[in-house]
Amino acid sequence: MTTIDVFDATGTKSATRDLDAAVFEAPVNVPLMHQVVVAGLAGLRAGTHSTKTRGEVSGGGRKPWRQKGTGRARQGSIRSPQWVGGGVAHGPQPRDHAMRVNKKMKKGALLGALTDTVRSGKISVVDDLAFEAPKTKDAVAVLKALELEGKVLVVLPAPTDDGTVELSFRNLPYVKVAYAGGLGVYDLLNADRVLFTAAALDVLEGKAEAGEDA
Repeated sequence: MTTIDVFDATGTKSATRDLDAAVFEAPVNVPLMHQVVVAGLAGLRAGTHSTKTRGEVSGGGRKPWRQKGTGRARQGSIRSPQWVGGGVAHGPQPRDHAMRVNKKMKKGALLGALTDTVRSGKISVVDDLAFEAPKTKDAVAVLKALELEGKVLVVLPAPTDDGTVELSFRNLPYVKVAYAGGLGVYDLLNADRVLFTAAALDVLEGKAEAGEDA
């Protein structure tokens, strides 16, 4: 079982904690994580790309010139794909890019990503995050005290009641706030450092429900 240090918001070590082996010592299946990430990103695509075929472009109803005798190549319509202003052959059409991934695959990929986060040393744990008012300066001070650099993923147990934590981190382009109940594989793999609150770990390990006080 892996043991990790728990710090307070000032960067002082306050305790140690054992991580649940079922969550943080799972098999790391790279192809599975890749498949889940690709499916997740595909689901974000709007799929509204569209082009007009020669039958949808306005005009071109008559033959531009007669078939024979002009010396020019035969043409049937000025809206054929080879014409400027003509239709597009085999162009993209609106469609759904969603890919099916079952729950077992999603869970396996998530556990693998969490395990990789621990093995690569990206994980940090803070006992709690709370600000009196939404202030970016306070959020920066916490990250500096915990020596978190690069792209940082902050994981909370659930949305805060007053939103001060989320608002404090919102103006930092390299920080993303996520919740334990909706944690994504892509966010974990994309982050350089991952900061969990102790309550968020409780939710992940099944010791508390999202929104409950740990």
